[in-house]
Amino acid sequence: MLGYQGKILHIDLAARTARAEEFGEAFARNYLGGNGFGARLLFDLLRPGVDPLSSENVIAFAVGPYTDTAVPSASRACIAAKSPLTGLFFDSTFGGAWPTTLKRTGHDAIVLHGTASGPVYLVISEEGAVFRDASGLKGKWIRETCETVSSREGGADVIAIGPAGENRVRFAAMTHTWRKSRDGISGRGGMAAVLGSKNVKAIAVKGKAKTEVADAKALRDYVNATAEGVRKGTAALNKYGTPILVNMINKMGALGTRNLMTEVFESCEPISGEYMLEHYLDKDTTCLKCPVACGKDYLMKGGEFDGLKWKMPEYESIFALGTMLGVGDAGALMRGNMLCDELGLDTVSAGVTLSLAFECYERGLLKKSDTGVELRWGDAKTMLQLLEDMAHRRGFGARLAEGGQRLAEEIGGDAPKFLYAARGLELPAHSARALKGMSIGYATGTRGGSHHDTRPTLQYAADHDNTSPEGKPLFAIKTQNFTAMGDSITQCRFTAERGYGAMINEKYAEMLNMITGWDTTAEELERTGERIVNLERAFQVREGVDRSRDMLPHRVMHEPIPEGPHKGMHCPPAELEAMKDEYYRLRGWSPEGVPTAAALKRLGLEDVAAKAGANGAR
Repeated sequence: MLGYQGKILHIDLAARTARAEEFGEAFARNYLGGNGFGARLLFDLLRPGVDPLSSENVIAFAVGPYTDTAVPSASRACIAAKSPLTGLFFDSTFGGAWPTTLKRTGHDAIVLHGTASGPVYLVISEEGAVFRDASGLKGKWIRETCETVSSREGGADVIAIGPAGENRVRFAAMTHTWRKSRDGISGRGGMAAVLGSKNVKAIAVKGKAKTEVADAKALRDYVNATAEGVRKGTAALNKYGTPILVNMINKMGALGTRNLMTEVFESCEPISGEYMLEHYLDKDTTCLKCPVACGKDYLMKGGEFDGLKWKMPEYESIFALGTMLGVGDAGALMRGNMLCDELGLDTVSAGVTLSLAFECYERGLLKKSDTGVELRWGDAKTMLQLLEDMAHRRGFGARLAEGGQRLAEEIGGDAPKFLYAARGLELPAHSARALKGMSIGYATGTRGGSHHDTRPTLQYAADHDNTSPEGKPLFAIKTQNFTAMGDSITQCRFTAERGYGAMINEKYAEMLNMITGWDTTAEELERTGERIVNLERAFQVREGVDRSRDMLPHRVMHEPIPEGPHKGMHCPPAELEAMKDEYYRLRGWSPEGVPTAAALKRLGLEDVAAKAGANGAR
């Protein structure tokens, strides 16, 4: 099948067997790949109520039709599983070289079932799956693990978990360290904890299977014709990486600081993209076949962290480990970023959970006898110590490793009021108070507190009105459909959002047709994104999600931003409820946020309506 290998590899970890399942064009057109494949596989394979850390959970790795073609920025994969952090469907994407090599094994997806009897790593190739003993890798940091396995397996590309994944930290991350350039990190939702619960330390991929396309010359010509637009649109990302957002959003008064007690950080300059580029840049890095090169390696000079060389902390990490904790030391942020990457921690959930603990300590809800150390804003040393404690579940770190929602519930009292999370997922750096589109987006998005469901990019445009809720439910719907579709064809949205202009979906369709030989349209792709979102929602509904779970943090709804250009902004409960009413109506869902049978049937999901019906799809 053009654009696809046409196979999904199912691996039974307990039996140490693997079987290839073939799929046809109808499945590919309905779900595309990546996110869509993951959503369909999980909906079909999991019963409601499965414990995410039990052997019944499955974890899927999937690429899309763009992967390993001439389309730039398309070496991306999606990991999907039931999240141990949220207890719901979750997908997490990453780049590097691993996704392309997975496709070259002759598979568009692999699915892990059950639990291995002891520590293993897997080697996936055109011949299937081989199991290797990983007992000697237990406790190893991620880079050493990837390098060791790659060396043993003839230069294979490797993704691995660290101590946090082994210890089932609920927001454990996994990393693919690409020896030639930029690492790929699957950060959010605790996917590495799922892998750790299955006794899988790493997955190596190697292969030479080709992806055949319908019109290779037309595709190359099209990519070349759009290259200048991509270059111009991503120029700031190419120069600075995502830290270019730090100063810009701080000046807007929308940069979460000290657990959202304010949204202006007074010590922003030393951790801004401009400052760090000037003082610490070592080299640019990029994912395979990506012209944007938004990655940077920094080399610290002077001070406590002199000589530390690591990749730059992304904007989200600067927010979570920096401004949310009152830390304005670039060296400490580099060290914290390195610890998270090596130990296998999601920087966002780690930092935001820490910020909750810091505020609870300041308010007397936690004492030193609880934490073992004083928790003071700006204390980088304590932040670094607690990151290691989290990964190893030592002392107070064991409580932090459960994530913000569980920690707040355990502390009790007013602690839940200071939690910055939606549906159990800690929110990232795009303000839920200053950006009304993110308010409704975080509340209704599949994952909850993720800016990769509803996109913030357009909301930073000068002509975008962030102060009014008008039109924001439709905005959230359109961007959620777009991200679901984009993560299924698997192209990085930096290239698409900034490089393709207003006709993104039309360009997506044209390239997809050149790859597959289909006759798809922008409208069909938009409907595919809508289908995937509704399928994900049906999964969540089957797990008990309804209107009552589509909520925002207490602080977002009840405490206006206290200072800065967005002073007074928040999302009061009545405003959120009105936006939810409109959102559900536009989606064709019930007033309780449940996809109706008619809505699912319109999208070709009649079987989903029947399977989810026991819990309210109608």
